[in-house]
Amino acid sequence: MIVLGIETSCDDTSAAVYDGNTLLSNIISTQLIHSNFGGVVPELASRAHIRMVLPVIREALKKAGIKTADIRGIGVTYGPGLAGSLLVGLSIAKGLALSLDIPMIGINHLEGHIWSNYLANPGLNPPIIVLIVSGGHTQLVYVREWGSYKLLGRTRDDASGEAFDKVAKMLDLGYPGGPFIEKLALNGNPEYIRFPRAYLEEGSLDFSFSGLKTAVLNHVRRLGKRELKKHISDIAACFQDAVVDVLVQKSIYAAENNGVKRICVAGGVAVNRHLQKKMKQACNEKNIELFWPPANLCTDNGGMIAAAAHFYLKRGVTSPLTLSPRPSLNF
Repeated sequence: MIVLGIETSCDDTSAAVYDGNTLLSNIISTQLIHSNFGGVVPELASRAHIRMVLPVIREALKKAGIKTADIRGIGVTYGPGLAGSLLVGLSIAKGLALSLDIPMIGINHLEGHIWSNYLANPGLNPPIIVLIVSGGHTQLVYVREWGSYKLLGRTRDDASGEAFDKVAKMLDLGYPGGPFIEKLALNGNPEYIRFPRAYLEEGSLDFSFSGLKTAVLNHVRRLGKRELKKHISDIAACFQDAVVDVLVQKSIYAAENNGVKRICVAGGVAVNRHLQKKMKQACNEKNIELFWPPANLCTDNGGMIAAAAHFYLKRGVTSPLTLSPRPSLNF
């Protein structure tokens, strides 16, 4: 069963083709214009999706070596995300499904991130704990079996990726902030200052990064321009450490508390090498298996949507053509 996956939840336009065994193509068009504004501008994102979605789909089909008539099902992100961006992907998916007379299913973007680990590790079997870390989301999810999920914890304010972006803006580094901070941190002293770690109340698997963000802002304001320039790498290293420590410790706690011996990480922040290093060390100490998708499956991509859609469509689960965007969708 050949499935086309379409992802337009934010600022990446992506389409992929998956046959149940192999990801035949996974085309991603990234919108660079948002770097000029320090964050994603919804209206610009929607307009870019309109321009790019059909060319991206055509390229995905071409790379997969198939024609439109070969598609047997369509998966499309219907939430969470930007309403206008989601609407573009949904409209294209509905039009294709109607014209080709094939089933369509709306996929939760967050569930898609979970399936990115399956694409990278086809033999992966639940139960697993998944840490989803991106610009818009930071969550811990217990996967009892494929298609069955329990939300264990989520951020109460900023997502981890959002915190990286905002701190990078404070330091005048650019957008998106994660890669800039990671690069700076390589030459920084992680002992320069200890920023707060918000573990919240005992036993909580929720996250909070607003206090950390404020602590960094207050420290930056106390420094003069000369001192900030001198210690900018140190600040980046200490901030990154504070985020990673919380992500790792809560992931390990979630696994141990639920008797699970496998942890998966997904989302754009998953490409952070410091997070990878610390998570590997912690999992090795606790004898927990760790799974990590490659970089092209960490960011928003059609491949993860196609994989999730294939799972449901094979079981006869579909969505009606009246499906609407759900910008605030969760598990």
